[in-house]
Order: sequence, then structure tokens, then C-alpha cells
Amino acid sequence: MIDLGPACAGMWTVAGGVREEQLGGATPCTEYAVRELLAHVVGLCEGLAAGARKERGPATDSAPGSTGLPVLDDGWRAGLERGLGDLADAWRSPGAWDGWTRAGSVDLPGRMAGFVTLNELLVHGWDLARATGQPYEPDEASVRAAYAVMAAASFSGDGDRGPFGPPVAVPDSAPPLDRLIGWSGRDPGWLPGR
Repeated sequence: MIDLGPACAGMWTVAGGVREEQLGGATPCTEYAVRELLAHVVGLCEGLAAGARKERGPATDSAPGSTGLPVLDDGWRAGLERGLGDLADAWRSPGAWDGWTRAGSVDLPGRMAGFVTLNELLVHGWDLARATGQPYEPDEASVRAAYAVMAAASFSGDGDRGPFGPPVAVPDSAPPLDRLIGWSGRDPGWLPGR
């Protein structure tokens, strides 16, 4: 069990710093502009908090992208701040990490769902920071934990890394965040317009 509070706080720091004129900008998630990425994170908060509570329903049964591009509501800032707080609280329950749960229409062990949640927060926090030119310095313990678990996970042998795409080669000497970003299929050197 790891406290997701610092990763949620890091996400909020970056998301809260997004300016309205940046909402149409490109992100490292090539299918999403900043506004869609923010809407995706709002939805993740709801679905992954429900998964921590072992709830079943629309929030846990819908696969990401199954309803088209996510739409960002006008009140997204308040909703995201609330959602991140709820997400951190939900994963602080020891029972969240036990047994099985459901997230994104997939059944998986609670422990793995917790680390998937951590990975989503860290990687999408980096995505938003890069897309909007903000600094991003998540806590090192969270980054190391996410990288250790995700890099050790086994996926199908077809050469791709499950939902994250093929990893980008990053030297072992690179900072842990760069290695996590590379593992997730992103180039740690990505910048808008490049």
C-alpha cells in the first residue's frame, strides 16, 4: 500500500495551473488535446476511486475511450480538485489494496489497480506539465514505486506494452521519472510542436 495523496497533489498542482488558452494545445497523448486529457483525468478519478471502494457500475465498467473523446465540463477545476481528494482518500483504505476490483471494464487485483492508479496520475501529470510548459516534480517514492511495479508487469508477447504502447528506450542512468515516462511509451524529451 502506498499513499496516493502526493501523486494526487502533484496532479492538482499541474492541472490547477492550466490556463484557459492552453486547453486546445497538443499533449504527449496524441489522441487528446489538453482539454480532453483533463476530462480523461476527471473520469479516471471517479472510476479509480470507485474501484478502490470495490463498487460496480458505469464508473468501473466503461473502458477508456469507449464513448469517444471525453468532454471537459465548465466546472472542471472544482470537480477535479474534489475528485483527486476523493481518489486519495479511497486508496488510503487498506481494503482498497486487497482482493479483486474492477477498473476500466477490467477485473484485476486491488494491489495492481492501486499501482495502475499511481501510474495514471504520474504519467498524466507529466503529460499536462509538458503540454502546458509547467514544472513537474512528483515525489520520488511514488515514481520509484510506480516504475518498479509497472516495469515488472508482464504483458502479451506481441511486443507492445498493453495499453501504453511500445516503450521508448531510456538509458538506465536517466532519472526515475524519465524511465517511467519512457516505459509508458512516451519520449521524455517531448515538447509541444516537436
